[in-house]
Amino acid sequence: MQRRPFLNLAALALIAAAAMPAQAQTFPVKPIKLVIAFPAGGPTDITMRSLADNASKILGQTVIIENKPGAGGTLPAQQLQSAQADGYTLAQIPLGVFRLGYTTKINWDPVKDISYVINVTGYAFGIVVPADSPFKTWADFVAYAKANPGKLTYGSTGTLTSPHLTTELIAQKAGIELQHVPYKGSADLMLALVSGQLMAGADSTGFAPQVEAGKLRVLNTWGEKRLDKFPNAPTLKELGYDIVQNSPFGIGAPKGTPPEVVRRLHDAFKKAMEEPSYVAALARYDMLPNYLSSADYTRFAQDTVVREKALVDKLGLAK
Repeated sequence: MQRRPFLNLAALALIAAAAMPAQAQTFPVKPIKLVIAFPAGGPTDITMRSLADNASKILGQTVIIENKPGAGGTLPAQQLQSAQADGYTLAQIPLGVFRLGYTTKINWDPVKDISYVINVTGYAFGIVVPADSPFKTWADFVAYAKANPGKLTYGSTGTLTSPHLTTELIAQKAGIELQHVPYKGSADLMLALVSGQLMAGADSTGFAPQVEAGKLRVLNTWGEKRLDKFPNAPTLKELGYDIVQNSPFGIGAPKGTPPEVVRRLHDAFKKAMEEPSYVAALARYDMLPNYLSSADYTRFAQDTVVREKALVDKLGLAK
């Protein structure tokens, strides 16, 4: 008779364990929030809304986009640290998250304290100038910067973002000094460029519509090879800089999110990636689907943290 309470506790534990997969099977039972790192109207917002719409149909619950710009694109990842680990709060994870621990004092680990769900795409980058700019080529840009140290203004999508750090690395290699002006996202940056507030901009190919409209000119791109949409724009490697900058990003959940829930989310977003509407939204900005499974995405995070430390150290920006 005295052993019955222990038996009851054991039975309850077995019941709870058996219920977990069933709970995962019913997930989700309410809307899911996906926090993205850049403002409404930019390429990230537009493409992620397409992905969220597709995933909503697959999951049977609405995936709501919440824009959280600022802090170099790291605010969504930071928001995960206080969110419940139930799969109902997700975040875009831009590359800047992996250098955060080297540039800012934080009390969490970008690798260990995020459940990596799936990588979905990545940015292609370049430097653009207004169409009426006297800089017809990258050589013109460098010549002016050398003759006018610190006077050539360029904008990016935020301090310590990939466009900012890579441009500073390019400037270091070119022996020039530039004046950086940070913005919260591509939409604000493009507005500043086309209105003549800036001399140049470093951004993802969110600048594509403005280039196609004849308002901006591309001076270089940062991939391994020239972009099909801008065949006349040389790569950094062609210009003599041993730099290739691609910036994959995906979706993370809070640490401790049940594996069954992570798997359900992964499967839904993977299927959402394959929908023609998402592929078309990416193509508008010269972006491509870039799938990594949960396991591969976790390994990518581990490797990238090491690689980003080298970049931050080289630029002398470590905290």
